[in-house]
Amino acid sequence: QRGILARVYGDQILMSCNEVGRLPPTFAEASLVAQETLASGYEFESGKIHYNKFRNAASYSQQTLPVIGSASLDVGDEALSAYDELDGTVLKDYSDFSLASQVFYAMLEGQASEQSSRMSAMEAASSNASDMIDSLQLQFNRTRQAVITRELIEIISGAAALD
Repeated sequence: QRGILARVYGDQILMSCNEVGRLPPTFAEASLVAQETLASGYEFESGKIHYNKFRNAASYSQQTLPVIGSASLDVGDEALSAYDELDGTVLKDYSDFSLASQVFYAMLEGQASEQSSRMSAMEAASSNASDMIDSLQLQFNRTRQAVITRELIEIISGAAALD
């Protein structure tokens, strides 16, 4: 599936990750993804993270998280400097941590959605297997009853022929 996305949206894909999400997500894994994204040299003012948001055990929805790049944060913004002295490194650190936190949040929501989908699929499979077992048991009992009935008819017919 990654190949299809690469052919259609290749110019919009910055990187792909192997083995990410195989185990339950950790903040270290999310920060590694964020670090590699920032180290790629791609400058952005804003972006979006698309992820599956867990709603309940039966469903999830596709959501987006807005991501603000460090290039769009301005040290001279009065709203930001009203609370604390800010310089470029503080804002860059904030931007990096914010990206890692958002990636981690999206990974956790995706993991919850996947586990919910797996549980629903396993429950449906178990229910279908139970229905199939009941149907096969009924068919087996009918066949066994037919064989016993035929044998009884043969025995009775044989006894009647001897008389």
